[in-house]
Amino acid sequence: MKTQSSATARPTIAVTASHPARTGTLLAVLGVLAFSLTFPATAWGLQGFGPWSLVAVRSVLAALLAGGALLALRVAPPARRHWAGLAVVAAGVVVGFPLLTTLALRTSTTAHAAVVVGLLPLTTALLSALRTGIRPSRTFWAAALAGAGAVVTFTVLQSGGALTTADLYLFAALLVCAAGYTEGGRLARVMPGWQVIGWALVLCLPLTVPAAALALAHEPVRLTAHGVAGLLWVAAGSQFLGLVVWYRGMAAIGIPKASQLQLAQPLLTLVWSVLLLGEHLTPAAPLTAAAVLVCIAVTQRARG
Repeated sequence: MKTQSSATARPTIAVTASHPARTGTLLAVLGVLAFSLTFPATAWGLQGFGPWSLVAVRSVLAALLAGGALLALRVAPPARRHWAGLAVVAAGVVVGFPLLTTLALRTSTTAHAAVVVGLLPLTTALLSALRTGIRPSRTFWAAALAGAGAVVTFTVLQSGGALTTADLYLFAALLVCAAGYTEGGRLARVMPGWQVIGWALVLCLPLTVPAAALALAHEPVRLTAHGVAGLLWVAAGSQFLGLVVWYRGMAAIGIPKASQLQLAQPLLTLVWSVLLLGEHLTPAAPLTAAAVLVCIAVTQRARG
């Protein structure tokens, strides 16, 4: 009788344990979908705002949205031991990545800028392994390297194979964003994901408010429909809501596995660049998409 009860209990435990993983994967996918619109939305935003204005104003708007939610829900400030990690998140995903990629997109196409996102999953997994001590399996690393290679090869060929001065901005953006993702994913295991990005945004307000005022005073502003729509998306979608679901997803399934879902992001970005910006894709896109999906499947099933 005892053996039968134990046997019937096991499937229930397995189902319960797998549910958070499925939810975490879904949240991470939603984050990737939100991020895939960032470069096209930034290109739209640059039609109405200067690069410094766009970055500063998007951060202020996102901080007001996050701060309003924190106040409305009466969320207590994080413990002192978490502020250093929040500063890394702020430097990486609130200031560093938006600023560096916006500066790059003044002279780079969104297709070429997607090289950054093509390398971001691998870089995030590497930094996560160093920061958290989690060591994924060799199968995971092999699939991650293959996926990164496929994405980078495709995006470089898509942009004509030429490197530009904007690449310095893009590679720097890659490093600071990976650091922000890693630290944010770690913090999201001890506090809700939306509070991680919310407090990081609020932490930057003493910097972003005067920066926005100064930039708006010195850069021309044209309130076009595309410019305003691009600004609103990068502020609400990319800077806040996308990071909310992304950090929750990373906390649920782990930083390495979540990061590899971003292998699909450059391809999604290229699709948006065709639909929204009129850029063109090569016939290699479907083949690359298939290769990336295989690599993503392997990383999600790999041990560790």
